[in-house]
Amino acid sequence: MDTATHLVMGITLGGMATLDPVIAQSDIGSQAVMLTSIIGSNIPDIDTVLKLRNNAKYIRNHRGITHSIPAVILWTLLVSGLAFLIFPTSPYLHILLWSFIAVFLHVFVDIFNAYGTQALRPFTKKWVALGVINTFDVVIFLIHSLAVAVIAIGANKGFTALSAYILTVIYYMGRIAMRRNIESIVRKRFDNVEQVVISPTYRFYHYHLAIVTDKYFYVARFHRGSIMTHDKFERIPLPENPVIQTALKDENISAFLSFSPVYRWDLFEFDDHYEVRFIDLRYRSKNYYPFVAIVQIDKQLNIVSSYTGWIFSEEKLRKKLQLIPH
Repeated sequence: MDTATHLVMGITLGGMATLDPVIAQSDIGSQAVMLTSIIGSNIPDIDTVLKLRNNAKYIRNHRGITHSIPAVILWTLLVSGLAFLIFPTSPYLHILLWSFIAVFLHVFVDIFNAYGTQALRPFTKKWVALGVINTFDVVIFLIHSLAVAVIAIGANKGFTALSAYILTVIYYMGRIAMRRNIESIVRKRFDNVEQVVISPTYRFYHYHLAIVTDKYFYVARFHRGSIMTHDKFERIPLPENPVIQTALKDENISAFLSFSPVYRWDLFEFDDHYEVRFIDLRYRSKNYYPFVAIVQIDKQLNIVSSYTGWIFSEEKLRKKLQLIPH
């Protein structure tokens, strides 16, 4: 979920907390719980600062350990402790409870988009990405923004916020039903389907699909009951040759592979170097696959340059990294 939506959901959560009788009868408690709801609804995304270091660190760690089970507990204690320091007369146990709800809700809603989280760490590092909600869902954002606006003009905080969350749950149920319907249609149309990666868009009836069968990758889209196939790639296992083995040692390649569940690869040989590319098949945009990892290796099997991230043209990629020209 995007930062703006986490923010407005934090505000409405703070409003809903006033339905708690202990919070409702304490002005200090209401202020404290609003603070914890807003901070708690956003603090797991503090790992966004990793983007300042490099894309590999960001891709490998964003929504990773900061969204794990131990992190939820840690964030809850930190946020509630901060609120108690600022509002020492607030009812701490209730602040602790609503802090936990805020942090947990952040992680919980994040598992419903295609990016997902490593929410089950430390038990597993598997990415949990249900592919139900777009990273920015305009419906959810508008529901909670409208609730915030209505509260601002004097409506009851608790029941207005509760209504927003009820509408959100209903909307999620509709999206979940749609996702199940899409997967059912895919499995009927394609043979020997092993995995269906569904990426929602902002439109309720439009989804991007990456379909894995026993022999092929299919890149398609679903629109109002119909599936249109854009690309079909043969599934070819990575060869165990020295070039590939060298590529797999690169930080950018390793980060990409730790995150991407459906990708194709290419190996090119030039006069003085090799180039290995990994292309994520989930994010097709205007006939282009922008999420990639690339490494260039000289003939002595030394890594010359590499990159992972979002890039929308070959020219920008080579200009950005000053890669070896072909």
